[in-house]
Amino acid sequence: MKPLVAIVGRPNVGKSTLFNRLVGRRIALVEDEPGVTRDRHYADAEWEGRAFTLIDTGGFVPGEKDTLLKQVREQAQFAVEECDVIIFVVDARAGMTTADEAVANYLRKSGKPVVVAANKLDNETGQMQSLAGEFFRLGLGDVNAMSAEHNLGMGSLMDSVVSKLPEKQEGEDAEAPPDDGKIRVAIIGRPNVGKSTLVNAILKEKRVVTSEVAGTTRDPIDSEVMYKGNQLILTDTAGIRRKKTIAHQVEQYSVIAALKVLERSDVAVLLMDATEPAVDQDAKLAGLSMDRGRALVIVVNKWDLIAEDKRRQEAFREDLKIALKFVGYAPVIFTSALHGSKVEKVVDVAVELAKQFRFRAPTPQLNKLLDYMVDNNPAPIVKSKPLRLYYIAQVAAAPPTFALTCNEPQGVPDMYKRYITNQIRKTFDLRVPIRLLFRERPGKAKREARKKPHLAGKGGKGGKRAGRD
Repeated sequence: MKPLVAIVGRPNVGKSTLFNRLVGRRIALVEDEPGVTRDRHYADAEWEGRAFTLIDTGGFVPGEKDTLLKQVREQAQFAVEECDVIIFVVDARAGMTTADEAVANYLRKSGKPVVVAANKLDNETGQMQSLAGEFFRLGLGDVNAMSAEHNLGMGSLMDSVVSKLPEKQEGEDAEAPPDDGKIRVAIIGRPNVGKSTLVNAILKEKRVVTSEVAGTTRDPIDSEVMYKGNQLILTDTAGIRRKKTIAHQVEQYSVIAALKVLERSDVAVLLMDATEPAVDQDAKLAGLSMDRGRALVIVVNKWDLIAEDKRRQEAFREDLKIALKFVGYAPVIFTSALHGSKVEKVVDVAVELAKQFRFRAPTPQLNKLLDYMVDNNPAPIVKSKPLRLYYIAQVAAAPPTFALTCNEPQGVPDMYKRYITNQIRKTFDLRVPIRLLFRERPGKAKREARKKPHLAGKGGKGGKRAGRD
């Protein structure tokens, strides 16, 4: 798995702004008031060829008695426990506070490598740089003066972070799991939804300890099984991780455990509880599966407990459709793992999705489909000229990834991307994530230069004068 980098600090010091800057898009909410971020956000980033996963945490308020703020602090503590390097963000304009010192004391005890980011220094004058100096008193090593909002000092900050990452492991950057003929299935979900019971039902033996007590499974457990000629590796993930230094209420499920397992899986089986409506944790796990490009099966367990209540069944189906509409392509199966109802169907669907996960489409068929798509729904106008799609080819599998050559790769509207994705999905009957890449035609820059030879220099009026001379 990619190394983990946690961004921590007291409220309103710019953690989410830094997170968005490093991942290159706006994921975390940013407001000029404390307490906006409560849950952790995860996203992949890269610096100088080294890939890692960033964790944005809520404001760290040590010793806070308020229930909500206490939970936010525990979320941050969990991130610290699991990460490889910590970015400790402080507000250099506001100066050092007792809260900063308390956070620094906690980080020092964690024993993890820490990089101090003195944020909100919006220019690089000597006076502004000196404001960062007082944070050396925290005793956490070098202090990096920077501004996440204005993109100042990011280079030295990230150089420091990368220098503290553990030595790179073979295969840690791999996007897809190994293609060795084995089908890797991750069983993920909140605590006490029946993950271990499902694994035992598939294996037809009590391989994994089960209990009504949430958190029985502590670490991911692999089980191999032959099923209809297919070799499967089932991984039962922990619904909750309890550590001595963290209160047991810290987490309703272990998203980091799920991340680790998803990195090496073909298919994720998201297990939900029929007696509870779809909740934010379920949506977050589904989102992680989608972001990692993994095939997804949504399995609603304990369906037998509401079998007699048709109204409740319909309400659950509607809640599910709304909460997980962003993964509407994923099959949904209603089961009872305890009674073995439709357990084989879960495995059949997972095997089928694993094959689709590594699907490859013939290029001639793809380009016929492209002609059909453009004829039936002409591409929109982009930058005052028609968007032209010239060619499509599949460039990767696991998940299926398609590259489209066009004249304005940066301007393709999201609506048209969804149209192309849906047409590919419909044509090849794919119920797995699909990725699209848009590229310019090779040699476009040279053709533009030939059309406008007077602009071949540095451009502007100077270029025109050089052409006339």
